[in-house]
Amino acid sequence: MRIRIVVADQTLELLDEQDAPIRRYVISTALNGVGEESGSYCTPRGSHIVRAKIGAGQPANSVFVKRRPTGEIYTPELGAQFPDRDWILTRILWLSGCEPGRNRLGSVDTMRRYVYIHGTPDGVELGKPGSKGCVRMRNGDIMDLFELVVAGVPVEILESAEESSAIRNRV
Repeated sequence: MRIRIVVADQTLELLDEQDAPIRRYVISTALNGVGEESGSYCTPRGSHIVRAKIGAGQPANSVFVKRRPTGEIYTPELGAQFPDRDWILTRILWLSGCEPGRNRLGSVDTMRRYVYIHGTPDGVELGKPGSKGCVRMRNGDIMDLFELVVAGVPVEILESAEESSAIRNRV
């Protein structure tokens, strides 16, 4: 299996070994667009893997800070108390780049930038860019995806579906 994220479509697909879609989810990538530089708050492009799965067994809407559950459960009231907090909820798939100089090592290292696929509050609009670099998903969707993938699963982050077709044609 592998994960394909298409930024232009704001979708994440879980694909089987023949590239047939198993699941398709609506997501939200970075408000600042795509880019790899540390501090850019952009979603990094290219080949990645899920380096770590975090949050197994935690309840839906569990709040994470620095990849650790805080013991809080997100509610709209909690969100109102901390309106500027970047909510990371339910589950985390921590990404690591596979392309040295593009999304791995130095100032473009996806893992050191702490880029995740994670849950977000239900009131957050998906289907359009809005994150600080991560890939946001509905809590039920990230729980579903989390159960279907293993650490090490390939993740391709593409700007457009056409880019995906061009890569397939080169292989």
